[in-house]
Amino acid sequence: MDYHLFLPMLIAFLITVLISPAFIPLLRKLKFGQYVREDGPESHLKKAGTPTMGGIVMILAFGITCIPYMFREPKLFPIFFLAMGFGVIGLLDDGIKILMKHSEGLLPWQKLGLQFLVTILFLVFLRKSGVDTQILIPFTHGQMTVDLGIMFYPFAFIAILGTVNGANFTDGLDGLGAGVTEWITIFFMVIGFIICKSLLPIAETAGVDGGSAVVVAAFTLLGVLAGFLIFNTYPARVFMGDTGSLFLGGCIAAMAFVLRMPLFIPIVAFIYLLEIVSVMIQVSYFKITHGKRFFKMAPIHHHFELSGWEETRVVSLFRVTTLILAVIGLIAA
Repeated sequence: MDYHLFLPMLIAFLITVLISPAFIPLLRKLKFGQYVREDGPESHLKKAGTPTMGGIVMILAFGITCIPYMFREPKLFPIFFLAMGFGVIGLLDDGIKILMKHSEGLLPWQKLGLQFLVTILFLVFLRKSGVDTQILIPFTHGQMTVDLGIMFYPFAFIAILGTVNGANFTDGLDGLGAGVTEWITIFFMVIGFIICKSLLPIAETAGVDGGSAVVVAAFTLLGVLAGFLIFNTYPARVFMGDTGSLFLGGCIAAMAFVLRMPLFIPIVAFIYLLEIVSVMIQVSYFKITHGKRFFKMAPIHHHFELSGWEETRVVSLFRVTTLILAVIGLIAA
């Protein structure tokens, strides 16, 4: 066993756990509290004022841990860039919400424009790091790839923005976003380790030498998530805000692309997909029917809540579902 692999996880965990107890009171003192949706579940009104922007701690812990490794893991830089880039967008969004004292941050066109810019730069760095336009096909055990050629770029935009915004919608209950992402991260950590050690046929075609970079990123992110969940599990003492959720989505998307495995995202991150699709269905149905709702509330985790489910039960269901999907993803690899 390569015990040194656990070092980035331990470092990130300790940074998160040590910084959070001092950072949470600071957020409270600065009145960086959560603004709850006016049309949200009534049970969430008690969460108003809970410190948000805890994603800043996540970004700090991830960045401090990863930077030293980037000198010997070139493919770690695209992962670092996409995660941090989207984290900064989330930080701007959260900052505007707090300064303006309402639940709306960046305007949609502003957020989308910044997301497009970060994605373009990520794809440039990805190509420069040696990752081409080939992607792996699930359930072929690394034996089949498809070269998308020029179509790789519009595909990448859809996959990355879908993943990031899906992660953003998933962060709506105590421990939900971090808990779901934890199992997705473990999936990529295991795949990266398999590639590094050439344990399965996928190692011959996937990621070239990107497995070790993903191992570092995944172990680091796992340490961040484990530390953050201590303070974010119900009842949450701090929320990650868009700062954290966009950061998580960017990190997951980047790891998938470095490994040439974006087609595995709908499998292992199905909850992300379910959340964003539920919002699209709700909005479309509302417009078509002139005011009727398909779900009691979207994203879909709120539908379960308004159907009588306890918040902790919804979180447990989504986390266990993601665990099962992660296992299916490993079978598909």
